[in-house]
Amino acid sequence: MKGPLFYSKILLFGEYGIIKDSKGLSIPYNFFRGALKTDGKSSEKAIKSNKSLEAFADYLEEMTAKNPNLVSFDFKSLKKDISKGMYFDSSIPQGYGVGSSGALVAAIYHKYAFDKITVLENLTREKLLTLKTIFGHMESFFHGKSSGLDPLNSYLSLPILINSKDNIESTSIPSQNLEGKGAVFLLDSGIIGETAPMVQIFMEQMKNKGFRTMIKDQFIKHTDACVEDFVSGNIKSLFGNLKQLSNVVLDNFKPMIPAEFHKIWKHGIDTNEYYLKLCGSGGGGYILGFTEDFEKAKNSLKGHKLEVVYNF
Repeated sequence: MKGPLFYSKILLFGEYGIIKDSKGLSIPYNFFRGALKTDGKSSEKAIKSNKSLEAFADYLEEMTAKNPNLVSFDFKSLKKDISKGMYFDSSIPQGYGVGSSGALVAAIYHKYAFDKITVLENLTREKLLTLKTIFGHMESFFHGKSSGLDPLNSYLSLPILINSKDNIESTSIPSQNLEGKGAVFLLDSGIIGETAPMVQIFMEQMKNKGFRTMIKDQFIKHTDACVEDFVSGNIKSLFGNLKQLSNVVLDNFKPMIPAEFHKIWKHGIDTNEYYLKLCGSGGGGYILGFTEDFEKAKNSLKGHKLEVVYNF
C-alpha cells in the first residue's frame, strides 16, 4: 500500500518576516517528495519513521481532545496502519528548510482526517486559513510552533502568497523560462539546521528595540518588495531589492548563516554575481540563491553543490 505523493516546498520570501506579518511567497518543489507506505519494509529508516508516526498519532489524539472543533481523525485506521509498520518514505532532507515535516503532516491529513477540505473544492480564503490553522497545530509536534504554511503548500501543491497572517491566497507565478540565464537555486551548506534554536535566537533579538526597528523598516520592506516583484515578473526591480535584502540578512542574521558562508555571501553582494538569502530558518540546510547569470554564479561557487529551482 502506498499513499499519494506530497512534495517539498521552498519559502522563496518571508522567513522570519511572516512571524511579524511581512508578505511571503512559498512554492512547491517537486524534486523532493514523500508518501505513506505499508510494504513490510524494516529498514532502519522505516522503523525510525514508524516510531515517530506512533508518537505523532498520540500527539494528534491529545490535540483533538483539546480542540474538538478544529479537526477529527480516523484514529482507528491510523493506529491500525502504524501497527502494520506504516512509515513515511521520503526523499526530503530533514533540517534543510524544504518542508520535510510539512509533507508528512499533509499526507496524514489527506488520508485520515474526517470532513477534510480538499484541493478540488473552491478554496476560499476562509478554507485556506482553516487548513493553515489545522496544519499549524499538527506541525507544532515537530517544531514547537508552526505557521502551518509548509504543510499547506505540500497539501495543495500550489504557490501560496502570504499577504499577512490572516490573508493568504493561492497564486500563480510567471512561468519558467527554461532558456533563460537567470535562476533561483539552492546552495547546500552540508550542515543540518534545526528550526527551534534559530527561532529562539530570533525571538530573543526581537526584545531589542533596534532589531525590531530594523525588521520593520528594512527586512520587511525589502521582503514585501521582493514578493511583489517576483509575482509580477519585474526582474530588474527584483534584483535591486534582493541585493538590499541579502545585505540586511548578512548584517543582522549572522547566527543563522553558517560561519563558512559569510564570505561567500558577501562576495555575491560585492560582485552582483548572485545574492543569497535564508531558506527556512537557516543555521544550516539549504541557502537560497538568486542570479541573473547562473553559469557565472556556478563558476563563482565552484566546489559547492547547487540545485536549480526555477529559471527565468
